Amino acid sequence: MSTPETSYTGGCHCGAVRYTVRAALEGVVACNCSICSKAGWLLAFVPAESFTLERGADALTDYQFAKKHIHHLFCATCGVRSFGWGTGPDGAKMYSINVRCLDDVDSSALPVHNYDGASA
Repeated sequence: MSTPETSYTGGCHCGAVRYTVRAALEGVVACNCSICSKAGWLLAFVPAESFTLERGADALTDYQFAKKHIHHLFCATCGVRSFGWGTGPDGAKMYSINVRCLDDVDSSALPVHNYDGASA
């Protein structure tokens, strides 16, 4: 049985960046690539229409590296990386949500899928 989509709010530590996302949190992805492992991301992926940036566009700094396909965003004030965006395999815009930055979500209770991004 699939988990229904639920609306969540989230953002950075200082509150400058806030967003709403609709997702079915059936699990999270722990990637071992250089940036995800150092930042401690636990990822959920959603299509662009499921994500709304409520405030803080002007507070975000964009960091890209390697192939520059993913926009690794972080708050310029507190440095927290609460979400990023890129394109999925089908070319559509999608968002990666750091589930640890969602309000009232116990990320430790979600099943973790390990992804070998270091080899990708």
